[in-house]
Amino acid sequence: MAIGIIRFPGTNCDRDVYKAIDLAGGEAEYIWWNNEDLTDYDGIVIPGGFSYGDYLRAGAIASNTPVVEGVKALVKEEKPVLGICNGAQILGEIGLVPGLFITNEVPKFNCEWSRLKVANNKTPFTKNFDLGQIIDIPIAHAEGRFYTKDIDLLKDQDQIVLQFAEENPNGSMEAITGVSDESGLVVAMMPHPERATTKLLGSDDGLEFFKGMLDSI
Repeated sequence: MAIGIIRFPGTNCDRDVYKAIDLAGGEAEYIWWNNEDLTDYDGIVIPGGFSYGDYLRAGAIASNTPVVEGVKALVKEEKPVLGICNGAQILGEIGLVPGLFITNEVPKFNCEWSRLKVANNKTPFTKNFDLGQIIDIPIAHAEGRFYTKDIDLLKDQDQIVLQFAEENPNGSMEAITGVSDESGLVVAMMPHPERATTKLLGSDDGLEFFKGMLDSI
């Protein structure tokens, strides 16, 4: 079982994701942006960072690279895809999840621990949590404010995965910080689960995202 970790120029959370997958019991491999054939992989993680310096708009350039076609092909094969922070922005740019993650209401970089509510535990990544469970995972972004024109559709189709439980540090619509596609197999989230994989780091809640992914393959 191989999980691919996509790297773009500027990706900087790839090694943390690699370690998280290893701790969860999986095998990870790095994939570069120009690899279009992802058929050897059972799932994909797009980590955080600053792809191409986030010029134009966060994730906009990365969303036009060859590897995107490979990700779309895996989605058609019903394999799980997780986008974290910049990865979440890229999934929004591609259109694999609804809405976009735009500049924070207070336009500055925000790096802190956050308390999250699990709003949907039917995805591969959140299946190990109870519905409504409060978990602790850090955020680190300047462009993480979720916005969509179709909030009612999102609710009707149960595509809200994570919400800020206490403070709403970036001004996201209805405190949303994680969404999925209609199937639940593609999840985009701004918090960093790879930074919460052991109690030594302050929380091991993030490890369950990777365990759940591996259990679902």
